[in-house]
Amino acid sequence: MKKTILLMGASGDIGSAVAKKLLRDGYQLILHYHSNQEPIETLMQSDNDHAILAAYQADLANEAEVNAFIQAVSMSVDGIVFAGGQAYYGLFQAMNPGEMDALLQVHVKAPWLITHHFLPGMIRRQQGNILFVTSMWGEYGASNEVAYSSVKGAQNTFVKALAKEVALSNIRVNAVSAGFIDTKMNAHFSPEETGAFIEEIPANRAGRPEEVANAISYLLSDESSYIQGEIIHIHGGL
Repeated sequence: MKKTILLMGASGDIGSAVAKKLLRDGYQLILHYHSNQEPIETLMQSDNDHAILAAYQADLANEAEVNAFIQAVSMSVDGIVFAGGQAYYGLFQAMNPGEMDALLQVHVKAPWLITHHFLPGMIRRQQGNILFVTSMWGEYGASNEVAYSSVKGAQNTFVKALAKEVALSNIRVNAVSAGFIDTKMNAHFSPEETGAFIEEIPANRAGRPEEVANAISYLLSDESSYIQGEIIHIHGGL
């Protein structure tokens, strides 16, 4: 029987790459997106096997929408991939409380609520897989991305802690920690800033969304069955 994966943030560059990879791998998908519906429509139009079971729109920065989304997904899931999110680039002192609350809600509270809802079913079935796409800044920190670094660090700790709690229920919890990936999230950098950053990367290039998707595919598979509570780095050696 095909496993069903709830893919959060499926309309982003990394989320779309993950969706395409998992469809090729033979999974069934439930897709979430925030506002960019076009990539979702493209995915569904190319889904000749009808493996995309549903697609739901929800703003994860709005807790009421998160709760409505949770109630709307009536199917049980075998795994959850948190591939979406939002960033804030600028001085920490320039942030207002609303911007801080949005980052906390999107990256910390919403994943808590979603995991909390689906985890009991996984425990009853004695199987499950929960994966996060985090960021290297969650471990090392980045100036001008202080709050973003903080919430990504919270995701990393959540992964490590929950992994210990649910391991005996045959539920695995891991994360992929991405470095500089060629996505729209990095579009605020000028060509000069991008070039300077890439010069610091031993691989001397930006990562591709497909490379993150390949790691997600591996961590969902039985080939990684003894990997638990790990943060896998995809950053070209940076």
